[in-house]
Order: sequence, then C-alpha cells, then structure tokens
Amino acid sequence: MGYFEQALLAAVLIGALSGLVGTLVVLRQRTFFAQALTHATFPGAVGAAILGVSIPLGAAIASIFIVGIMTMIGRVNRQGNQVASGILLTAGFALGVLLQGLNPSLPVKVDSYLVGSILTVTANDVTLVAIVLAFAVLAIVFLGKQIMFSTFDVNGYRAAGYREWPIELLTLVLTTATVVTAMPAVGAILAIALIAAPAAAARLVSRTTTQMFVIAPVLGAVSGLAGVLLSRSLDVAAGPTIALTATGLFMLALVLQRLAVTVRAPREADARRAPRRSLRLKA
Repeated sequence: MGYFEQALLAAVLIGALSGLVGTLVVLRQRTFFAQALTHATFPGAVGAAILGVSIPLGAAIASIFIVGIMTMIGRVNRQGNQVASGILLTAGFALGVLLQGLNPSLPVKVDSYLVGSILTVTANDVTLVAIVLAFAVLAIVFLGKQIMFSTFDVNGYRAAGYREWPIELLTLVLTTATVVTAMPAVGAILAIALIAAPAAAARLVSRTTTQMFVIAPVLGAVSGLAGVLLSRSLDVAAGPTIALTATGLFMLALVLQRLAVTVRAPREADARRAPRRSLRLKA
C-alpha cells in the first residue's frame, strides 16, 4: 500500500472513530474536557520525541497524569471539571511549547504535533486506530443501553443500583484513546474538530440516539476522506483541511435543520387549526 492510500485509510478510520466517540462526548457534555485533553497531551508527544520513543505512547502516558490531575482539581471545594479543564488546557499547551523551545534540535517540528501530518502515518498508527475503533464499537454495542441510561437519567441510573464511575471511566478511556490515535494525523489542536463536529452535525439531523451513533461515524469518515483529497488537490496541509471539512458538514447540517423547521412549521400550524375548523362546521 502506497503512502497516499495509507493516508486515506487512516483518515477514514480516524474520522469514523472520532465521530463514534464524539457522540459520547457530545451527549455526555464532555466537549470542553476533550478540548483540554487534546492540548494537554501535547507535552507528552514532545517529550516522547525528545526521548526517542513512540509519540502516541508519550501522549497516552501524559493523558493518564492529566486525567488524574483534572479529577483532583475537580473535587476541590468550589472548583469543578470546567475549571480543571481550563487550567490544564493552557498549561499543557504551554509546557509543550516550552519543551520544544528547550530542545531546538528535535528532528520533528512542533507544527507536526499541532496540525498533524497524515501523509507520514505508519502502518502501526493505522493498526492502532483500527484496534481502538473495534474496541469502541464493541463497547457501544454491548454497553450502549447502560451508557444511554447513565447519560440521560443519572439519578435513575443510580437508583437502579448501578455505579456511575465505570461508564464515566469508559468515556474517559475512549476519549483519551481517540485523541492519542488522532494526534499523528490531525494534530493536538485540530483533533477536537473531528471529535465534536461530526457528532454535533449528526445530532442535528438524527431523530434518535441510535441514528446519531450511525450517522456521526459516517460524517467523520467522509470528513477525513474528503479532507485528504482536498488537501492534495489544493496542495495544503491535510490536518486543517480535514478539520474545516468537518466544520463545513456541521454548518450544512445546521442549515438543513433550519430549513426543515421552516418548512415543517406551517404544516404543523395547519394541522393544529384543522380540528378547530371541523368543530365549527359541526356546530
């Protein structure tokens, strides 16, 4: 398989994974956490490059510490998860830039960590994405009902005798794994666009959560595939193009949803007036 075909495969798999896990992120309102995680894993990637080890491995190790720190800050009195996410978002990004500045002889430019380089992904990167995607699909297929129960009725979930922390931990693991595996292709900053935009677009056009779990991965895969093809034709970086494509699909879904509401409103008004007219005729 050539490098371009491998990049297309990586884009499709990463897009599908991001859309699938992004559905959990959007439904459980963890978008800001995911954004903080994408920035905060950046120093792990830089540190891995300094040590000469795998970049996804470095980002994964950094994410473990990040989640732990965010949990501790979130439990501090009068603080919360939003505060913890905001602190680590900027601190993690700043630490990555500092490490890069202290090691100017790094063979890889810092920009490649920020916006990704999908044309240089390896077979190991693609395999890792495929494994994480398979794990995410299995988790949602077998635990989907519990995940939705915990998401939409947390009090009822607890009253039924379930513990909330396993589902929350699963969400954190899937989000972290998605961010780590997407970093080589779309970078630390742009990964959040591919996670949030397809899921948000699917939410606009879906009538049920089941439809959302199907549509979001498809939109993510389309974003990845179209972004790589556009980047080649326009001779620009693939990461930003993929992110903009995902954002464009969200804007398109928003316009279609607004048009559907505009068209449906007069019909619903006529339907409400119809019984009144029939009652008048009988009278």
